[in-house]
Amino acid sequence: MIKAWRQAPVNTILQPATIITLPSIPQAQERGPAVEEKVRAHLLVKGRVQGVFFRANMRRTALENGVAGWVRNLPDGHTVEAVLEGPRSAVERVICWSLRGPPLARVEGLEVRFEPYRGEFNWFKIIY
Repeated sequence: MIKAWRQAPVNTILQPATIITLPSIPQAQERGPAVEEKVRAHLLVKGRVQGVFFRANMRRTALENGVAGWVRNLPDGHTVEAVLEGPRSAVERVICWSLRGPPLARVEGLEVRFEPYRGEFNWFKIIY
């Protein structure tokens, strides 16, 4: 079983600990391994997510999963914004991580908007 989200409609709000269990996808046998779809996701993470190393930990998690993009704090003091690009399963892993964040964070809400993949990034950086 894969614990992740399927592509959600625009402006979907996911509450912490909301995980949908999906059946495993069988591999193509005659054509060889399938190339995984690349996706782009725009995230707004709300709660106690500033001043708790959320951005640094998201960058580490994204790099570990082969996801490119950026993350930044918004001026309201309680929201982090991020754009993620990469293979669907890798982006979904970073989204799942965002529901809890690092140990000192308290995520109260997560908005995920899937957008057309652009291939815009070959790095993941923190924007200050």
